[in-house]
Amino acid sequence: MSRLASCFAALKQRSRKALIPYVMASDPTPEITLPLMHAMVEAGADIIELGAPFSDPMADGPVIQLAAERSLQHDTSLSDVFALVETFRQTDDSTPIIVMGYLNPIEVMGYQRFAERAAASGVDGVITVDMPPVEAGEYVPALKSQGLDPIFLLAPTSTTERIKKLADVASGFVYYVSLKGVTGAASLDVSSVEEKVVEIRQHIELPIGVGFGISDAGSAAKVASCSDAVVVGSAIVKKMTLNDGKTEPERTIIIKEISDILSLMRLALDSL
Repeated sequence: MSRLASCFAALKQRSRKALIPYVMASDPTPEITLPLMHAMVEAGADIIELGAPFSDPMADGPVIQLAAERSLQHDTSLSDVFALVETFRQTDDSTPIIVMGYLNPIEVMGYQRFAERAAASGVDGVITVDMPPVEAGEYVPALKSQGLDPIFLLAPTSTTERIKKLADVASGFVYYVSLKGVTGAASLDVSSVEEKVVEIRQHIELPIGVGFGISDAGSAAKVASCSDAVVVGSAIVKKMTLNDGKTEPERTIIIKEISDILSLMRLALDSL
């Protein structure tokens, strides 16, 4: 059983919802990401979504676009992301890690080589934002051959046909994008989220995580009441702009701010 499957099984047994924070690798500096990952786990994160920067992050709003730009200023590559995960695994072999990014860098590396290197580093799942399930004929087998979970996105506009096609290839969990827009949008309609999650469950048995528009403990709890996991991204990434993170005291401030956000979310989810 994969780390992701084991994680969700353990959470279900405890009637607990997964908290999945997103952070961009090497944002704002390479030195902050590793201690931040460990701090997020200590604050209550169950799974970590680690962003791989790309120069044209079309699904992301301004907050995460700027995070990608800051990361790329350090020439952060997929190899750097894998090295980071490998170091994380030296002291944490249980927390699942998902790499989230875009197709172009993966195609440059090659599907099979990417899958091999990701698995060897300790990655558990991959979200490739611009890879639809209908075009994933070579991509999915490459990931699954290395024990990696291909995680796909569904949106409010996703048809029943798309949901069924996704069910044929996805594993780990399903990522439901709660808004018609980019990351960081604010208008979250929980009743609409609940209706769509009910529809998705009719065709997919995997856990369902909901992201986009979750900005605080209250919105996290509302979304968790109808899903298996909440993904929080922009609310965390915004904290990277508190300062430039070049010194250890500056990095400590950022890590504490993010840990405080996640701790409040964890308390809210556990109170359901």
